[in-house]
Amino acid sequence: MIQFDAVHKRFPNGTTAVHDLSLEMPEGGVTVLVGSSGCGKTTTLRMINRMVEPTSGTIRVGGRDVTRQDAAELRRSIGYVIQQAGLFPHRTVLDNIATVPLLLGWSRGRARARAAELLETVGLAADAGKRYPHQLSGGQQQRVGVARALAADPPVLLMDEPFGAVDPVVRTQLQDELLRLQKELSKTIVFVTHDVDEAVRLGDQIAIFRTGGHLVQCASPAELLARPADDFVADFLGAERGLKLLSLRTLADVPQGPAPEGGDWSLVLDEANKPVHWASRDTEIPLRPLRDGDSLLAALNESIASPTGLIARVDADGHLTGVTSRDAIHQHAGQAHSEARVAA
Repeated sequence: MIQFDAVHKRFPNGTTAVHDLSLEMPEGGVTVLVGSSGCGKTTTLRMINRMVEPTSGTIRVGGRDVTRQDAAELRRSIGYVIQQAGLFPHRTVLDNIATVPLLLGWSRGRARARAAELLETVGLAADAGKRYPHQLSGGQQQRVGVARALAADPPVLLMDEPFGAVDPVVRTQLQDELLRLQKELSKTIVFVTHDVDEAVRLGDQIAIFRTGGHLVQCASPAELLARPADDFVADFLGAERGLKLLSLRTLADVPQGPAPEGGDWSLVLDEANKPVHWASRDTEIPLRPLRDGDSLLAALNESIASPTGLIARVDADGHLTGVTSRDAIHQHAGQAHSEARVAA
């Protein structure tokens, strides 16, 4: 666990970057720090590994005061990922990843073996290890940056807007990769972003800051979206926060039944019992089959696009399990909003 206790940061020019911050970041969870530029979120993150020293207050990582540890040793024990990856341009990808293990005294063979293992972990081909950073795409470089941060298997991972410099499609892919890795590795992650959608998607808890380094609210995504603490938080989350809440709920508990027969539209299946499209006498409309793990928001969007108001449900192998009506999706969406308000 990472604990901030009455932490204050005031720079020599008189600017207060973080004001009296008390915050707990649970072990094995993702805490996302969000807010507009200049609100203190990056300063907060950089005080954890002492790249910025607090003016007052106490920061503990795993119960130990960070200011009572050697700064270099502390940084080697904490993974750190920044925007643009920050790779060494004249070292191969494999040697970039091996940087921290080598600094910790690992043999070159062991460090490179660990680096090669991590290439696969972050979804890169083995031959990428022989390349140099300039030979990789932006998304690939960010994956290398994550691998480098994980190389010595640190319990804590700090990520400062790591996906902010890539295009939206690659950004989504990198978010998916981080969620997959976190499910597998259960690191304590502190993630800085200015993107509310990214925060909602990745965070177990979200801390919202306003200018002057004031923490306004820290809560789970569902609680924030259902019950923002004040107008500032509500405005920051945006008018579509109800839709964002639906993106957190899945289809798993929404009932399904058999596909209808004899109407104007029929659900066409292939030989493997996989949905292909909706068909009428002279029209075919494509569909996107959904699984239990897909969100209520995705289901609502698909039901609106469907000529029948129904969505096709499939199992993990893509085989049809049934259909769900738009009314059933709306009903569960309403329940999601009600339950979130009660919980908040």
